[in-house]
Amino acid sequence: MRLLLGLAMLLALAGCGRVIPQGSVPPPVVTAPVAPVAANAVLAGVALGPALAALSVNDADARGALTSFIESCPRLLTREDASGLTRPDDWRGVCDAARGIAPGRARSFFAEQFTAVQIGDGKAFATGYFEPEIAGSRTRRAGFDVPVYAMPSDLVRGWPDDVPASERTGRPPLGRYDEQGRFVLYHDRAAIEDGALAGKAPIIAWAADPVEFFFLQIQGSGRLRTPEGEVIRIGYAGQNGREYVGIGGVMRERGLLGEGPGKYSGSMQGIMAYIRQNPRDGRNLMRLNKSWIFFSELKGDGPLGALGVPVRRESSVAADPAYVPLGAPVWLGLDRAEANGLWIAQDTGGAIKGANRFDTFWGAGEDARRTAGGMSGRGRAYVLLPRAAAARLGGR
Repeated sequence: MRLLLGLAMLLALAGCGRVIPQGSVPPPVVTAPVAPVAANAVLAGVALGPALAALSVNDADARGALTSFIESCPRLLTREDASGLTRPDDWRGVCDAARGIAPGRARSFFAEQFTAVQIGDGKAFATGYFEPEIAGSRTRRAGFDVPVYAMPSDLVRGWPDDVPASERTGRPPLGRYDEQGRFVLYHDRAAIEDGALAGKAPIIAWAADPVEFFFLQIQGSGRLRTPEGEVIRIGYAGQNGREYVGIGGVMRERGLLGEGPGKYSGSMQGIMAYIRQNPRDGRNLMRLNKSWIFFSELKGDGPLGALGVPVRRESSVAADPAYVPLGAPVWLGLDRAEANGLWIAQDTGGAIKGANRFDTFWGAGEDARRTAGGMSGRGRAYVLLPRAAAARLGGR
C-alpha cells in the first residue's frame, strides 16, 4: 500500500520487511516461517478446500468483506492475475451478483458464489498493520519543525558515468545530477535532516516529533492531526533510492535488545524508548537507515492499498499477488481469534512474500496500534475463487 512500504512493522524494524507502529507493549519481534519457494499459486499446488458453510464466518465479518469485495471489483475485471488462478472474466458474474446482494445475505453470497481452495500446504502466518496518527501542522510553528516533503523535482533515474554501457541493464538507479552535471546518489537521511532539501522540495506539512515521523516513514503512510483538529492524510509517493536499514536488527547485533538490566524489548515501543532515552545515539541509529520516504496528500477515501482501493479495518489484508489474486476473498482460521474469518486481499508488503503469508489491517487509533503491533497468528488459509475458476483448475 504503500501503506505498505513494506509492511508488518516489527519485521521491518528487525531488518526483515514491513512492520506496524505504535499502548501496551507488543510481544518481541517474530519471524515468519520459511516456506518452499514456487513461482506462483498454480506451481505451489492447488487443492479444493471445504464447503464455505463449514468455515466459521459471522454476519458482521461477511458484511465487511462484501463491501470491500465490491470496491475491488473494478480492478478484478481489468488487471492481470499473477497467481495464475483466475482470469478477469471469471469475476464478471460474481461482481455483478455482489452489487445486488442485501447486506443481510452476505454470508450466503460468499457460500453460493465461491469455492475455497488451498494453496500449497495451506499453513498460514499472519501479522498486522495499521495507519499511524501523529501530531502535525500545515504551517511551521513552535513545536512543529520536521518537514514532511513531497517528491523533489531533482530526484531522477540515471546511470553514473563510471557504469559502462554494457552493464547498463535493468532499471537505472535513483539519484540526482550535481552542479557539474554528474549523476550521483541522492541525499540520504542525514543530509535531508541537515537541510539538503530546504527550499528545494515541496513541503506538505510539519510534524512535531522526529521519532514518530521516522516510524511513520517506515509504515509508508499515516495521518497528521493538527492542533486545530484537522486530519491530513499522507501516502507514499516515492523514496530517495538509498539503503534501508532495519534499526531493530542493528540494536540486536549491539546487544541492546532482550531481557535484563539495560536491555530494551524488541517491540517498536522498546526501540522508541531507547531512542528517546539516548537522544544522541538514537539519532545516529535512525540515520543508519539512509532511506527517506516522500509523501503525497491523500484527499479522498483511504488509505489506499496496492490494488488502488481503500483498505478497510478488519476487512482488508495484504498478500503476495503471486499466490492470491488481489481483490479475492481469503478465509483465515488462526490461533488469534480476532483475525479469523473473511478478508479481502487488497494490499501487498515487502515482508509479505510466499503462499499463505498475510498482513491484516486494523485501521487507525490506539486499539489498532495494540492489535496490529501484537498480531502474530498461525493456522490455515483458503483463497476463495469464483466457481468457474476453481472448476477449471480442477483442484490440482
